[in-house]
Amino acid sequence: MNSQPEIHVGIMIDPVISFTLQGDYEIGKTLLWGSFQAFAFGDKIKLVSKEFDTLVSKEFIFHSTLAGNSFTLKEVTIGVDFHWEQKEEQTFRGSLKLINENGKVQAINIVPLEEYLRSVISSEMSASSSSELLKAHAVISRSWLLAQIEKSKKLNDTQNEYPSFKQNEDELIRWYDREDHELFDVCADDHCQRYHGITKIISERAQEAIDETFGKVLTANNQICDARFSKCCGGISENFEKVWEPVRHSYLTKIVDSEYANTTCVDLRQEDEAEEWIRNHPHAFCNTSDPNILSQVLPDFDQKTTDFFRWKVSYSQNELACLIQKKTGSDFGQIIKLEPIERGHSSRLIKVKIVGTKKTLTIGKELEIRRTLSESHLYSSAFVIDHLEVKDGIPQKFVLIGAGWGHGVGLCQIGAAVMGEKGYSYQSILKHYFRGTELKKIY
Repeated sequence: MNSQPEIHVGIMIDPVISFTLQGDYEIGKTLLWGSFQAFAFGDKIKLVSKEFDTLVSKEFIFHSTLAGNSFTLKEVTIGVDFHWEQKEEQTFRGSLKLINENGKVQAINIVPLEEYLRSVISSEMSASSSSELLKAHAVISRSWLLAQIEKSKKLNDTQNEYPSFKQNEDELIRWYDREDHELFDVCADDHCQRYHGITKIISERAQEAIDETFGKVLTANNQICDARFSKCCGGISENFEKVWEPVRHSYLTKIVDSEYANTTCVDLRQEDEAEEWIRNHPHAFCNTSDPNILSQVLPDFDQKTTDFFRWKVSYSQNELACLIQKKTGSDFGQIIKLEPIERGHSSRLIKVKIVGTKKTLTIGKELEIRRTLSESHLYSSAFVIDHLEVKDGIPQKFVLIGAGWGHGVGLCQIGAAVMGEKGYSYQSILKHYFRGTELKKIY
């Protein structure tokens, strides 16, 4: 690869999108600027403004005439399906592409990869983050993105189906990864990597982190690594294949998040050891409540979440039964038991059986579990269940005691922030979370 590629980022999709072009943009030989509304119009898009005639086309691509120009999208949803979901006005550089997707307008930002990363690092991290943390995150974000693009190319070339679930009468096992994004490389939200354009102030440290790691990726076996990250592993990271597709990556396996790794010999796949681990607060890089460190990783809306290394959620019988019916579309009756069936190396539940008076079903993988047992998402699937106030064999209260925040695969953002504060270099941070990898400059 001789130069950085351009990437396509899916920003938003709605029946109507309002946007403003700051500066001159070209569509073919037509020069446009100012405010517009784009409507889904059959299988086309209708473009309306006060300054220009109405245009109708299958798609529109607005190319900036100057590098400093930008466009602003109104009412962009961030934190989709999470407890802090909200709408923002966001501004971007690069080109704007509009396509009709199933009767809605999809807005896509076409932008050079390194420009994209400047925003990702500023969206995922705080301007106060340590330089080493920002450099480590730049490398993994770049690696992950290029690995996804390569994976998509292979899938398209082979035209193989990409299975993402297994289902029968007794079991539903689903994982979420590439199946949602066929028309662009990545989305702009937490499903992929947070990307808020130039709406977020791009700090000098973030600029330096991108410049100093420009074109550098993690590799293993001469392949770019599918480098993953989550907020807080809870003390031990998870294997890739337990969370996503059943493919093993040697660099995405169990890592004890501590400088004292050799003192931790637990097997959290065993229920008794998982119970003891989750109900305690073991030493780990990510076991911190230091607000200066947390502010490096957590934006304002995330800082409302204070208990994440270990957390607790309670439901009444009626609350849990209604929630499960709403999320699955099936009436389980009263919930008799939430039974752990399989755990990963980090104690995360990979399969859990929901036993009701009318229906029993085993669900997985971890994100399906988190979505089913919460109005938005549980912090993680690493939890144990207390069945309380049992009357005639039916618990009246359920308490979930859990560990960590996110899927737990790859880099632990809070753990890495602590390592950065302790003086670890970004190379050391990467070696800790991604064993057996090499740092390589590819452009």
